[in-house]
Amino acid sequence: MRNNTKLRFVAAFAALALIAIPACGGGGDDTTAPESEAVEETPVPEEEKASCELNQVDGDLALYNWAEYIDEEQLAEFAEEYGISATMDVYDSNEAMQPIISAGNSGYDVIVPSDYMVSILIEAKKIQPLNFDVIPNAANISDDFSGLYYDPDGTHSVPYQWGTTGIAVNTAVVGTDFPRSWGLIFDPAISGDFDGQIQLLNDPRETVGAALKYLGYSLNSTSEDELNEAKDLLKSTASRLAAFNTDSADEFITQGETVIGHGYSGDMFVQFLEQENYEDYLYFVPEEGGTRWIDNMAVVFDAPHPCTAHTFINWLLSAEQGAALSDWNYYDTPNQAALDLMANDADGYYDDLLDFVRDPARYAGGIESLESIEDTGDFETNYADAFVEAKG
Repeated sequence: MRNNTKLRFVAAFAALALIAIPACGGGGDDTTAPESEAVEETPVPEEEKASCELNQVDGDLALYNWAEYIDEEQLAEFAEEYGISATMDVYDSNEAMQPIISAGNSGYDVIVPSDYMVSILIEAKKIQPLNFDVIPNAANISDDFSGLYYDPDGTHSVPYQWGTTGIAVNTAVVGTDFPRSWGLIFDPAISGDFDGQIQLLNDPRETVGAALKYLGYSLNSTSEDELNEAKDLLKSTASRLAAFNTDSADEFITQGETVIGHGYSGDMFVQFLEQENYEDYLYFVPEEGGTRWIDNMAVVFDAPHPCTAHTFINWLLSAEQGAALSDWNYYDTPNQAALDLMANDADGYYDDLLDFVRDPARYAGGIESLESIEDTGDFETNYADAFVEAKG
């Protein structure tokens, strides 16, 4: 756990997550699974729910997650409670995770795909339908998170956490007199003095999406002309960057390697609040709009230990564990029971942090400017190719 740092979320704020997007968690020393080489995919069996008993474990847990998205001590607590071991590898984008899972025989039980990736994995039958008879704590999920576009019947996934993607700034260096715009990254007339101190996420949909939003287009454009325009913008920006990096975006900015960064809300909040000079750091979603996303727990189609996977999901959906998860990673929770538990704190311990997270200035274009990343079908390849070409 991140000691002495707690966060309370308000149920009404959870409604903002109804339109969601990719990505989450960043930075960390966890082991990252190697990128898979092109291999022939394992044939997909007919979909069947796992035949499990409540709280049954059928082996150790292998979790494949975003970096710094769950405390390893929380994983160890689960393992100790059920008399097994729990290991975790991490990925830095949905697109890095997908081929490893799709190839089969990954060895992973539970993954944490973002909204649009859930729909891709369901269509490809790469995640299995859940047996909700052994996940009674799914009832703790707020009604605001039912009927989601990527899994409308809620058969294959349960929400994990949600948040936004935007820009972080070290105002002690950059100052505060700048437009709350993606131009802070993409326009050298605005940020040219900070060339070499700017970072973008190493994530095709997020980063190409940021360029598209700056240009006035949708995150989900399927126009070749618009995509090429975004690619050219990223090409011209690449030489001005310190890095394309997801795992350490939050640490870069607080350690002084960058002064302008592209990253996820919770990661940035955690890093800021751990600094004595936290008021020097600012996070916002630009006026042109940006992403909000919901990440989800799902069981891999060929999970070696599907019953352990179900038991872990149910355990993490308890009020206590849901609260502990948000307390550590600083992302908003879809878990209404966890929200209620945290909201009942009588000492007002969470008030300062709540104000920090809920500051309306974080959304320069208003809540309505946020957009979800959706599955664009065969055009997904175009995004990946454009990103690779833009990076050079």
